[in-house]
This record gives sequence, C-alpha cells and structure tokens, in this order.
Amino acid sequence: MELLGIGSRIKHDTHGMGVVINIKSDGYEVTFVEDGIRIVKLDAAFEVIENAGFESDKVSIFDMERSITKILQKWMDATEIVPIADKWKGGKMILEPGKTGLSSKEIPVETFFHKIVMLRDRLRVMEQKINSSELDDQTKVDLQQYISRCYGSMTTFNILFRDTDQHFKS
Repeated sequence: MELLGIGSRIKHDTHGMGVVINIKSDGYEVTFVEDGIRIVKLDAAFEVIENAGFESDKVSIFDMERSITKILQKWMDATEIVPIADKWKGGKMILEPGKTGLSSKEIPVETFFHKIVMLRDRLRVMEQKINSSELDDQTKVDLQQYISRCYGSMTTFNILFRDTDQHFKS
C-alpha cells in the first residue's frame, strides 16, 4: 500500500469525496465534502483519486498553527483568549472606601478579569520555568507548593470564568 501525502484526494464508500489534510500514525485526517473532518484508518477501504505524494517536508496547516501558537505563548507572553461568564459582561466593580468622604472607584469587570487571567498565565509560565530549571528537586517541590497555594487563593475569582476548565485549581 502506498503512503498518501497531504493534499491527496480519495473516495470513501461511507463519507464520499475527501482530501487528506494531515497524516497521523494510525491513519489520515481527511476533510470530506459532505461529511466534515474524519480519521480514515490506514487499512480502511477507499479509492485513491489522486495521490499528492509523500514528501517529508510537508506539514499540515493545523500543525503549523499549533507550533506557531506554542512558540508565541512561550516567547511573547501571549495569552489564550479566555471567555468571561456572560452574566459579568458589561458589568462593573465598585470599590467603596471604608472612610467617609472618599470617592469610590469603578472598574469594568472585563478589565479586572483580564488582569486575573494574566496573573494565572504568568503563574503557569513560572511553573514551567521552575520545572525546566536546574534547581534541586526539593527547591522545585517547595516552589510548586507555593504556586499551588497562590492558585488556591485565587479560586474566589472562578465565578468570573465562563468555562470551568479555565478555573484556578490548587
């Protein structure tokens, strides 16, 4: 069986016409005209309409995007887009001083949320740098525990996150 390259066109009995967009160890990732993206196993029955050939220097767009995203996150302190819970959109925080005669301060919730997300992301970067450092194991454990306690202190702000998988976890 010949190996198909990215861009090869196939016809599958169930899914119809499609184009190989990625090559995986267990099969091909194929975009089908009428059935979307599917994984087609290497031993599956399909007809090769056109083999684009396999060149080792071809990379899928998905792999390029993933690599570029990882590089940007690592080197440019880029943060992922984290959605705020809908009920807080357009809201404001009002900070009232305990002393009379002082004015209150209003802050858009989105501004505060953005700063919380940046803090979380910077803690994650610090965690990665600690793990990859040449510090002794006990020092790494001590610093990791300190970061975990920081995450624990931030769990109050989990109500702002739309998705629970974005929450602070100690």
